[in-house]
Amino acid sequence: MAGNPPPGTRPRMRTPMIIAISGPPGSGKTTVAERFAKAHGFEVISAGTLFREGAKDFGMSLEKFGRYAEEHPDVDQDLDAEVVQRVRKAVRAGKNVVVDGRLQPWLLEKHEIPCLKVLIDAPLEVRAERVAGREGKSVKDARKEIRERERSERTRYVKVYGIDVRDTSHFDLVVDSSDKTPDDIVSILAERVAKWEK
Repeated sequence: MAGNPPPGTRPRMRTPMIIAISGPPGSGKTTVAERFAKAHGFEVISAGTLFREGAKDFGMSLEKFGRYAEEHPDVDQDLDAEVVQRVRKAVRAGKNVVVDGRLQPWLLEKHEIPCLKVLIDAPLEVRAERVAGREGKSVKDARKEIRERERSERTRYVKVYGIDVRDTSHFDLVVDSSDKTPDDIVSILAERVAKWEK
């Protein structure tokens, strides 16, 4: 029958799909990652969630934990090693994966893990309004916290890995989320994934 492998050979297994979604605070990357994963049966691995859990374990705010991580590079190194380990475990199990985190596209590439690299971004004011609405704080406070988080992330990632997260040339897909709903972006991402898989 056409399409069957020759006798005595194993059928070729489909390689699991890995999508690495990056973006600054308030860009919508986590929401998009979760909705895409739910719609398409992917597993979600979130570096941001792991970092928040770390902050909670240390009894610190995200901002304070970020400053702590600037002086203790092992915080990011341990977290990133955990992400890579989880991705490899999921891939070995044949699962498609969405990895959500600011550094993840660079990190997976560094570890020679093929992935579709996606950046979701929006202007600071848009992101500040989103964070303010989500966390019940003023736009002014949200803007200040975002700036501090971004400063801390840039400092840490350059120091630990020599990576500038502001460099957009690394990505396969860049989406401005300021005028799009999360579902709009999920649709755009699904179209890009279909092309990438061909």
